[in-house]
Amino acid sequence: MRSLVIICCSILFFGCNSSISQNIKLTDLESNQIKASYVDLYDNKVDLSAFKGKKVLINYWATWCGPCIQEMPSLLKAQEALKAENYVFLLVSDEAIKRISRFKDRKNYNFTYLKSTTSLASMRIFTLPTTVIFNEDGKKVKTMVGAIEWDSKQMIKKLKAYNMKNFIVLVFMMVLISCSKQEV
Repeated sequence: MRSLVIICCSILFFGCNSSISQNIKLTDLESNQIKASYVDLYDNKVDLSAFKGKKVLINYWATWCGPCIQEMPSLLKAQEALKAENYVFLLVSDEAIKRISRFKDRKNYNFTYLKSTTSLASMRIFTLPTTVIFNEDGKKVKTMVGAIEWDSKQMIKKLKAYNMKNFIVLVFMMVLISCSKQEV
């Protein structure tokens, strides 16, 4: 009996500390996928890793939420203004697909609507609308709670700048390479 306990404890200890689990590094966007699963309006599973390399704006909303609906026209304009900036806008609700589809048909807003199969509350989203923005590397760069004027000049400028750090590093490296070639 004692040896069985030692074996079980060893399996638990070494199994939990395996090098495999230590080598897996998930982006914030991939971690989001672990906490919740998403389906489109045809009930097809949506894998957020399909948006790797893009800036992703996830807007959590509900059909009954006045502020959510109020911000949609400006969100639609921002989506249009940011097409060239490699953005994907996803509107996520935990309501029934039928209800989201009826809303989409009635309002005619051209968004990618998703249903979260996990309740928003279990994802620790307690206020609607809540928007989470991820950069091209899948890193969460901003969470915004409440209705926003998405198409304001200030907001568009902020949204465009969310991965400028990488752009600045790239330009700096290009300048260094160019300088080193001139010296040779």
